[in-house]
Amino acid sequence: MSDNEKTRYSAAELTEFEELITNKLNKAKEELKYIKSTITRSGDSGTDGTSGNVKVLEDGADTMEKESMNQLAARQQKFIINLENALVRIKNGTYGVCSVTGKLISKERLRAVPHTTQSIEAKLAQDN
Repeated sequence: MSDNEKTRYSAAELTEFEELITNKLNKAKEELKYIKSTITRSGDSGTDGTSGNVKVLEDGADTMEKESMNQLAARQQKFIINLENALVRIKNGTYGVCSVTGKLISKERLRAVPHTTQSIEAKLAQDN
């Protein structure tokens, strides 16, 4: 039976995806922790002794960097939530089923984007 004919992934297949997602989740949480520590440290730039235009430029660069790091942290937090939601779908038996077509999402797509809720066909149709 091909993936297209099945309506659900087997327990063994779900375990494989659960391990993949758990590994990605742990790595994402570590990266978020690092990003947050970088944001905290960037506030301690030690530029108090500089004067004039140099200080203004450094403050502007610091602000831009902090904003960029905050955006990165927000994206990482969203990724973590999506991965956690995928683990919930594994537990309740809906993981790997396209939310648009109701068909099974290909293993290749799930390995590449394990938190996806749409088959590539549904995603491409939505983007057009």
